[in-house]
Amino acid sequence: MNLSVRLVGFTALAAALATACAPQTSGTSSSAKDDKSGTLRVWLFQEVDNRPKQQVVDAVLAGFEKAHQDTEVSVEYIPVETRAQRIKAAFNDPKSAPDVIEYGNTDTAGYVRDGGLLDVTREFDAWSEAADTDPTARRSVTVDGRVYGAPYFVGVRALYYRTDVFEELGLAVPASRAELISTAKRIRAAKPHLYGLAVGGAYTYGALPFLWADGGELATGEEGSYASALDSPAARKGIKAYTSLFGDDNCPAAKCAGMNGNDTVTAFASGKAAMAIGGDFSHAAVEAGKVRGKYAVVPLPGVKPGSIAPAFAGGNNIGVLKSTSHRTLAVDLMKRLASKKTQGELFDAMGFLPTFTDVRRQAAAKEPFVKPFVDTLAAGTRFVPASPAWAQIDSSLVLPTMFQEIVSGKKDVAAASEDAARKMNDAFGAAG
Repeated sequence: MNLSVRLVGFTALAAALATACAPQTSGTSSSAKDDKSGTLRVWLFQEVDNRPKQQVVDAVLAGFEKAHQDTEVSVEYIPVETRAQRIKAAFNDPKSAPDVIEYGNTDTAGYVRDGGLLDVTREFDAWSEAADTDPTARRSVTVDGRVYGAPYFVGVRALYYRTDVFEELGLAVPASRAELISTAKRIRAAKPHLYGLAVGGAYTYGALPFLWADGGELATGEEGSYASALDSPAARKGIKAYTSLFGDDNCPAAKCAGMNGNDTVTAFASGKAAMAIGGDFSHAAVEAGKVRGKYAVVPLPGVKPGSIAPAFAGGNNIGVLKSTSHRTLAVDLMKRLASKKTQGELFDAMGFLPTFTDVRRQAAAKEPFVKPFVDTLAAGTRFVPASPAWAQIDSSLVLPTMFQEIVSGKKDVAAASEDAARKMNDAFGAAG
């Protein structure tokens, strides 16, 4: 029996115990093989602070190898920003492709259209733990009624703010978007070395609540037929509000236009920003930073005082590639990585919100920091168009390009949103 776990790139084995029953043999995959030994390759996303995640994953892999003789697991942690290119290349080259991947829930429809993900409906429905999956999370792995993975965690964003800075300056926590913007600029004026609110031109999911709060939409229509709504008056109002935060009076465009979500969280955690829009999944990174003990979290305020801006219902899934030659082993590993036990441990280590309703209730009772995110979920979340075109729109940086054109002064809101809407419609049309 080979019990070693080889972790490629950013991690090394931390041996631990984790046990589970061996799975029943599944049907053959598209590779027409179902080998019960050998090496399985896994791609997972790299986090801002990846060490806690690695420790949880290491324990899962050690238990998996203990349960399966002559089996090894090779894990690579890949940057989220380059996932589209890496995974597309894997779909086109099965010989170098991983067996199991972590993928964003916005990518499901596109990956299914590309023929990259394995249909695991039968195995998922037979999995006893699946009965407690949040219905929204289950929809994130479902296309045309078939299941293509297991939900890994659900992610929503809220407002992180520095309690020490607010106390020193005598500031109240913003209760509306207008207060959020004015407070950010007051902080910057009083403390020029800080960003008032860290924002990023490449931070799509931090920007969308501004668009949705004004009643704007990314697109109109339904599955199979969408048209962009970025150039609508409501959407433009939200875009204008978000881009107004780029400037010397808050977050200078020269530095902030290229920032993504991880960059803004890093700025906050390192003490360079008084506020940031971060996820429940950002908690561990902030706790590991210089602001530990000096921050709090509240829902991101909406337009009306006391309201909560609609947040993106994000999160990640674990799936098996259609090209795997280890279907039974890969599906078992998928279940272990997305199990209740693992999700509970990821919550403890990273703050990732579980996709199982019972595990999430336990998490909320255990840790107070969960409340703003649960409140945000309860207030109503939004999602991107359920179209294969979204993967192309996202990877082509349609929205970041729009934001960056505006904050750089190359185009005004009307022209930039019109161009972005045209690009989205081209993608929708190409997707059929």
